[in-house]
Amino acid sequence: MSLAIGSLLVITVYGVVGYMILGYNLLDAIYQAVMTLTTVGYGEVLEATPVRKAFSTSLMILGVGIALYNLTVMVGTVTEGDVRKYFERRRMDKRISGMSGHVIICGHGRVGRSAREHLKNIGSQVVVVDNVPDRVMHLEDPHLIGDCTRDEVLRAAGIDRARALIATLETDADTVYLTLSARALRPDLVIIARARTVDSKEKLVLAGATRAVNPQLIGGRRMAAFALNAHVAEFLDVVMHDEELDFRIEQIRIPVDSPLAGRSLGELDLEQSSGARLLAHRPGPRMPFAPHPSSDTVLEPGSVLIAFGTMAQIEHLMDQASPDPGTLGAGPAAPGGPVSPIIARTSA
Repeated sequence: MSLAIGSLLVITVYGVVGYMILGYNLLDAIYQAVMTLTTVGYGEVLEATPVRKAFSTSLMILGVGIALYNLTVMVGTVTEGDVRKYFERRRMDKRISGMSGHVIICGHGRVGRSAREHLKNIGSQVVVVDNVPDRVMHLEDPHLIGDCTRDEVLRAAGIDRARALIATLETDADTVYLTLSARALRPDLVIIARARTVDSKEKLVLAGATRAVNPQLIGGRRMAAFALNAHVAEFLDVVMHDEELDFRIEQIRIPVDSPLAGRSLGELDLEQSSGARLLAHRPGPRMPFAPHPSSDTVLEPGSVLIAFGTMAQIEHLMDQASPDPGTLGAGPAAPGGPVSPIIARTSA
């Protein structure tokens, strides 16, 4: 593109200078040169002497071809770019429309990038939404350029099929508005919102966020934990984030039609049958955790178990919680075995 513009400029200057040497003033020289190069053909400004005719002929031969070719290149470049962007957008929209159970990340700043990288490392699908093109244009992951506080943008990101939404916008006001919009579109959606200040955490929860997170507060607490209990903090960091290890801390939600629902831990003896350790039990949303649940703890529908074990042990425990009663009491699952799709599974 720059070469085409430069060659057009050179041939125009050549025409203007030539006509000025032949007796034209500056304005008439520019007019005559542009008229010749564009093949308008209004006629000569001054009398067409043999020398002027010869120069005009040379300008036509040299200039018209260059001008037409470069104009074609410039128009083609612009058109090709628009067409390419159109088909890339169509391809991206098609990818997003085929996704289900993905995580929508609204805002691709430092926190959004970190969340995307971690989700990709654990195999989760993501759709990134940001209104700054430079932040997302280079991504291979499905992405949208737009204002994610608008309902149509959230729908285009597949909010009706998403597993969760992470809101990391520039201001708390925008994050609150996004949370309200997302909650209105999907009352059951898990919404994790970044709070820039401690005071805004409560407002985000009132707006509908499942959880409001202040990265600075969490970062400070983790640094303090490493300072005082380095081994404990490192252990928790490893089991939560190191995908190369075979043991995990996971959450297992009890569905309504689970064979475990309504039964006590003593009756089920899940630790013996699965091999996983039960660290805590949460009876319902926003209810406190009960560490090391006792044998008389009843697993009500919607409650959550926090378990620690190898991947095979965790998967077997998930199979036991699934609606298929045939898996209850079976031996340990083989590594890499099927995981029931209806069980919510995320790193604790």
